Amino acid sequence: MATIRTSAPVAAHSTAQAITATGLRKSYGDKVVLDGIDLSVPEGTVFSLLGPNGAGKTTAVKILSTLVTADAGELSVGGHDLAADPQAVRAAIGVTGQFSAVDGLITGEENMLLMADLHHLPRREGRRVAAELLERFDLVEAAKKPAAGYSGGMKRRLDIAMTLVGSPRIIFLDEPTTGLDPRSRHTMWGIIRELVADGVTVFLTTQYLEEADELADRIAVLNDGRIAAEGSADELKRIVPGGHVRLRFTGPDAYRSAALALREATLPQALGSDRAGGTPVDEALSLRIPSDGSQRELRSILDWLDSAGIEADELTVHTPDLDDVFFALTGSTVPARGNQPKEAVR
Repeated sequence: MATIRTSAPVAAHSTAQAITATGLRKSYGDKVVLDGIDLSVPEGTVFSLLGPNGAGKTTAVKILSTLVTADAGELSVGGHDLAADPQAVRAAIGVTGQFSAVDGLITGEENMLLMADLHHLPRREGRRVAAELLERFDLVEAAKKPAAGYSGGMKRRLDIAMTLVGSPRIIFLDEPTTGLDPRSRHTMWGIIRELVADGVTVFLTTQYLEEADELADRIAVLNDGRIAAEGSADELKRIVPGGHVRLRFTGPDAYRSAALALREATLPQALGSDRAGGTPVDEALSLRIPSDGSQRELRSILDWLDSAGIEADELTVHTPDLDDVFFALTGSTVPARGNQPKEAVR
């Protein structure tokens, strides 16, 4: 088995790096889970790792949080070399895994105090920290009740509150909102934004593409053990073709006039048959025009409609979203969706 090399000093940047990984590799037997991936996460940002089930997201989190040993790679977390000083890494991080660490047999307050004891906080300090975090996460009323009776959202809030007892500057959140209802998920988003506003770095894995779109400063798509693409949400969306303007007509005469005018226009060629639930385009009475959704292209299409004397009953703009990116890069079925595809009705 290869050994992890001591990481070289991180190059100077305008923003310090909370996490860096170069050539990270991990195999289980003949199965290569992580095949030489590179990651760089600036301090005080949200970095999201996306990928289909089994892509290696949780393995990456376990390695970077010292729970599993990598086969190879230069790894640094919180300015500490992962191989040379794992204890210093553990002191700098907090981890909220896929499955709650909350003990349901004791109260929320007792869970917090237990975590304070594990961090070797003095008794008075531990009680102060526990009380502050219970208040911050709106758990004061439930603090004296057994955690087994908490809702899923309350358990998740308690889980993250327990993670924060040691005041970590880097937090790993492995699918923190899986199974939560939409309201609880939005509450969790607010908590994550507050953490980042306080300067905490969040390494987030998620099955909800809307979640990554809402929260992440940078996103990496992991597929077959490798990073298929990395960038901001907007940068990733631009690598996928398929943006278009969809014109819908209520009458066949208006549709046929528009289709004829479009063939004679200098606008981009319509995309052929537009299907809605398997309905051919001439029955759906809609046309699609390739477009990047920019203001200039939209104005050009509207000017053409005016000059041709055509009135569409509905105009929608579709730009590729993270669902499209995920499918294009992984070839997988799209994971859980927080909302419908982004189409703006004009």
